[in-house]
Amino acid sequence: MHHSELGTSGVEVSEIGFGAWVVGTDWWGDRSEEDAIEMVQYAVDQGITYFDTGDVYGHGRSEELIGQALAEVRDEVTVATKVGYDFYNNPQAGHGELPKEMDPEYLRDAVEQSLDRLEMDSVDVLQLHNANVEEITPDVLELLDELEEEGKIDATGLALGPSIGWLAEGDLAIEEEFDSVQLVWNVLEQEVGNHFLETIEETGSTTSLIPRVPHSSGILNEQVTPETELGEGDHRGFRPDEWYETGWEKLEELRFLERDGARTMGQASIAWLLSHDAVASVTPTFRTTEDIDEWAAASDVPKLSDEEMDRVAERYENDFDIDRDDGMDALRSSVGGEDIESAGLDKLAAD
Repeated sequence: MHHSELGTSGVEVSEIGFGAWVVGTDWWGDRSEEDAIEMVQYAVDQGITYFDTGDVYGHGRSEELIGQALAEVRDEVTVATKVGYDFYNNPQAGHGELPKEMDPEYLRDAVEQSLDRLEMDSVDVLQLHNANVEEITPDVLELLDELEEEGKIDATGLALGPSIGWLAEGDLAIEEEFDSVQLVWNVLEQEVGNHFLETIEETGSTTSLIPRVPHSSGILNEQVTPETELGEGDHRGFRPDEWYETGWEKLEELRFLERDGARTMGQASIAWLLSHDAVASVTPTFRTTEDIDEWAAASDVPKLSDEEMDRVAERYENDFDIDRDDGMDALRSSVGGEDIESAGLDKLAAD
């Protein structure tokens, strides 16, 4: 397992991270809390040292379980959490998005409660959870500085979503030199990640990128095939049917990335992301220990060659020669689509 630094924070992360949204929730498959803890500890055994949770996952339960699972190895791992959703005063309604609260006083209290649940004196990385650009105010930035000075956090980040996009927010975080920006980014969904690479280059920012959903909701690791029936509540079921139908065709155009016995498609999908210098860690959604075995090894499989990277770029630029709507023509925008238009992306602003 290789490691990278987040920005210039001094915080080190494993190139493969553990997204703890699967811990304490049932959105990505049901598992017992004992199984979840065992998965986290198994990931440590496989060299994963970066664990990314959030206070809203299971309304605090993910943090509690992560704290329990990592208690004996706290000094050997990097823990990130997120704050910004007010689940304390709002019930969860299915997969609907809860109201956000980015008032500095609320955020400070949320951090304290997260530390209590994690049973930690400090957290390595604190991320604002899906903050709109207008919510990242000077007062919020000042609070992040204060928390660092107080030793409660070591690095700052912005987690973008819930849908792919929010260009204005990522650009702002990069310009303000947040240590990390987390985003949806993979071989089939490149626009936003590519845009942030350009922003980093143009500004000279040291911000690191942390891609999630590297397998495009199961297509690139072939856990969702034409025969798959997604269960009720499975988060992958929120993709439109057209996305999967075109995705399976695009997958066949990427088979050249596989190397028999040396690199699986699932590993190649992660290796493609790690080929970008700004990427510090990739956080796939682990469902089983078999997933951990395969994807943790992606840090050490053969790197993609320049030729392979060029072939991927060419296929993506030509939309894999598929002349059909994939159902994903919109990005989230908090500024009326101005960020999408200025980036020159062929996308609409989502309602």
